[in-house]
Amino acid sequence: MGSMSIWHWLIVLVVVMLVFGTKKLGNIGSDLGKAVKGFKDGVKGSEEEGKPAAPPAQVADKGTIEVDAKEKTKQ
Repeated sequence: MGSMSIWHWLIVLVVVMLVFGTKKLGNIGSDLGKAVKGFKDGVKGSEEEGKPAAPPAQVADKGTIEVDAKEKTKQ
């Protein structure tokens, strides 16, 4: 009674398929696979961010920041 045999799992699988249908289960599986792939890509991306990048350019005067300004035109 404490362990689940293969027959118990097959009955559970049949009941789940009857309740949700095979198309909806396929969609859920596909969405879950995409989520796992996205998570793996995110973890891989964060590992690459942890690597040291090229050293930043030297700043002559640390009190000011030079930027290029762009004009905003009205249309």
